[in-house]
Amino acid sequence: MGRGKVELKRIENKINRQVTFAKRRNGLLKKAYELSVLCDAEVALIIFSNRCKLYEFCSGSSMAETLERYQRCSYRALDASQPAKETQNSYQEYLKLKSKVEVLQQTERNFLGEDLGHLGTTDLEQLEHQLDKSLKQIRSTKTQYMLDQLSDLQRKEQILMETNNALRRKLGESSTEENGLGSTWGEAAAHNHLPYNRQPVQSEEFFEPLQCNSTLQIGYNPVMRDEMNGGSATQNVNGFIPGWMV
Repeated sequence: MGRGKVELKRIENKINRQVTFAKRRNGLLKKAYELSVLCDAEVALIIFSNRCKLYEFCSGSSMAETLERYQRCSYRALDASQPAKETQNSYQEYLKLKSKVEVLQQTERNFLGEDLGHLGTTDLEQLEHQLDKSLKQIRSTKTQYMLDQLSDLQRKEQILMETNNALRRKLGESSTEENGLGSTWGEAAAHNHLPYNRQPVQSEEFFEPLQCNSTLQIGYNPVMRDEMNGGSATQNVNGFIPGWMV
């Protein structure tokens, strides 16, 4: 009586799963060994359990040499097929870009009013609608730009007006100070030009001006001596003796 077909699914029972893993692992390692011996093949087998335990088999001298040989073979084939694949991808990309450029050039000519013969009524209406939309956008942008410029000019005008008013105030203050200083100078000048009244000296009764000859005489003058003697006699007669003779 033959065995029934085993359904391939995860074994839920932990013990049964562990037993099945051990049996099939040993069987797989045995088959790898038999394959390497019977067919003279280089076989490498790596197994990790669910507990991360490593089981391996290598028919060659070492697992590292077998893995290195595997990498050389795998990446060599990849490098050989890479240029052709890159060339094919680049060519496909070139065709896509070329078609996009042609469409854009055709659209540009249509916007300029050229090459419109192949367009139908629907295409022409769409083109007209697109042009109207673009024209509105351009006018809106232009209006906004002009409003921004006007606002900037008004702001500069306000700044200039404020500066002008400040300068006018300073000029008025300077004029007021100059007028006040001029009035002060005028009052001082008027005060300095008042007529000067000579105060009377002490009574002139006690002093009489000397009678001097305007002619300068150097040396002995007998006439002057006689006049002085005569004057002294006259003053003595009048009973008045000058202080310098006492």
